[in-house]
Amino acid sequence: MLGRYALLKTISEVLRVFALCLGGLMLSTNVLADRVKDIADIAGVRSNQLIGYGLVVGLDGTGATSQFAQKSIISMLGQMGVNLPPGNTISLKNVSAVMLTATLPAFARPGQEIDVTVSALDNAKSLRGGTLLMSPLKGGDGQVYAMAQGNVLVAGVGASSGGSSQQVNHLDAGRIPNGATVERAVQNRFGQGDTIQLELKDSDFTTANRVSDAINKQFGGGTAVPLDGRLIQVRAPVESGERIAFLSQLESVNLNPGTPTPKVIINPRTGSIVMNQLVTLDKCAIAHGNLSVTINSEPQVSQPGALSGGKTVVTQKSDVQVKSDKGELVVVPTSASLGDVVKALNAVGATPQDLLAILQAMKAAGALKADLEVI
Repeated sequence: MLGRYALLKTISEVLRVFALCLGGLMLSTNVLADRVKDIADIAGVRSNQLIGYGLVVGLDGTGATSQFAQKSIISMLGQMGVNLPPGNTISLKNVSAVMLTATLPAFARPGQEIDVTVSALDNAKSLRGGTLLMSPLKGGDGQVYAMAQGNVLVAGVGASSGGSSQQVNHLDAGRIPNGATVERAVQNRFGQGDTIQLELKDSDFTTANRVSDAINKQFGGGTAVPLDGRLIQVRAPVESGERIAFLSQLESVNLNPGTPTPKVIINPRTGSIVMNQLVTLDKCAIAHGNLSVTINSEPQVSQPGALSGGKTVVTQKSDVQVKSDKGELVVVPTSASLGDVVKALNAVGATPQDLLAILQAMKAAGALKADLEVI
């Protein structure tokens, strides 16, 4: 009896541990599941770029030395009723002409404040301590959507004297927090019609179908219909309050999106290589060597003999050397995970610049199981 009791107790403990593991697995699955708001945006809910031109004044002698901002200052003073006598010039040491950029967020309303980035357009040495005068910010349609003005914050410092200088960070660009006030709202069709459209951030038919199924499961069949690999049409309430509440629930719908595409991103300008976790390799052999050509040129003087009537001529003596490093044939095994891929590529012993060529060759040979994208 005691043995049977101990056996039943052991089985009970095993079942309890299994239930806890299963519950933890289900919990982790829910945690890892993506929400609709993480993989899709609502069509029409977007930001807009603004641009403008202005003048920064009050610089401590670090302004422009050219006459680029001269006409802008004279024009601005003329609008303020200050007319300069002909031939009178203005010192530009404390002034700089700048370009202004800002982002107008979705649903921005008049009176809302946004940040402004200020960048020198002339040869000003620094914008530190300057003040931007009131300047309009325009959209792509040429309309003024905000007015910018304020003190420029520059996250750098510099000093120079006697031909020597020291600089920390960039001094020709700064930022004005809440430096622009929105004057015009952007019209959108968000509240019109009985449907909205979701735009997937990455086009994928599987993900579009799974998003549609998850929404229909939550709100009922026929609520969502995928139109293509990116757009999903969703029926939504017409009333503003009900629509906002519906979208709040819609954004929180959980789902398991489709498996992303294995991809390798290459930046040949910096030698950067980035891979996602789905990249795999087939077994292949790699040999990679470096070919270097060195050319040295030294000037030599050809001096003629005395009384020969010849001329002294300067000639160039060139020494050309070609060197090819030995490249051993390395067998790269089949790699089923990102860690194995990294180990296999490290075994080749190539530099990041060499790997750019090796990865392209492996893709051409069919050994690299991923999309190769060069940026």
